[in-house]
Amino acid sequence: MKTFNTMLKTELKLSLRGMDMLIFAICMPIIVLVVLGIIYGDKPAYVGASYTFLEQSFGAIVSIAISAGGVMGLPLVISDYRGKKILKRLKVTPARPVIILLVQITIYGLYALTSLVLLYVIASVFYSFRMQGDFLQFLLGWLLVLISMFSIGVMVGGLAKNIKVAGILASLLYFPMLIFSGATLPYEVMPPAMQKAADLLPLTQGIKLLKATSLGLPVENVLPSIVVMLVIAGVCSFVSLRFFKWE
Repeated sequence: MKTFNTMLKTELKLSLRGMDMLIFAICMPIIVLVVLGIIYGDKPAYVGASYTFLEQSFGAIVSIAISAGGVMGLPLVISDYRGKKILKRLKVTPARPVIILLVQITIYGLYALTSLVLLYVIASVFYSFRMQGDFLQFLLGWLLVLISMFSIGVMVGGLAKNIKVAGILASLLYFPMLIFSGATLPYEVMPPAMQKAADLLPLTQGIKLLKATSLGLPVENVLPSIVVMLVIAGVCSFVSLRFFKWE
């Protein structure tokens, strides 16, 4: 535990110094929230809706931080550390390579959690946001989406030959999900054909789950999304454990 804590402090300082996650996981979701708040304020999501547009979009905004850390951050740092022989060197020390993976997962999890707290506070204080659903259900949904997205990142980082390949794969996964899954462009305003294409993206199913739990919609409505998230987490975790490259 002492080794973990020491590495966590060191790696967190390095991550904060890099600024990437502060921008993509903390600042970007807040900017999206503020822009939507300014444009829509407390307007209903649609005529006759009992919740506002911002309340409908909250789960999607929260997902930005999750995908930034899981799909972009983790693959790059894992492949970079393998390319620099850091994972290989750790094999001959008491600090096993798996510890640094757990440290990185913890760091990006902290980014996602910090983003969630800040978004909730800002939305509540400035835009009269109210969690329509059960907060515990929302947190469980958030945790499932987190695990699923992080499992994708660990798999990509563990299999990519080098950081360049990891960067290409991460970009091909991250940016389409950021734009077309409903994280920035609301899913509800997309044309039907675009919605069908968006449904193929893993994060789209996660956003549907977060929206349903935040709005208090019946969980039965998003059972397919829950299954998809569980399958992604299971398959990616299995592949990572089976084929992860330490060197």
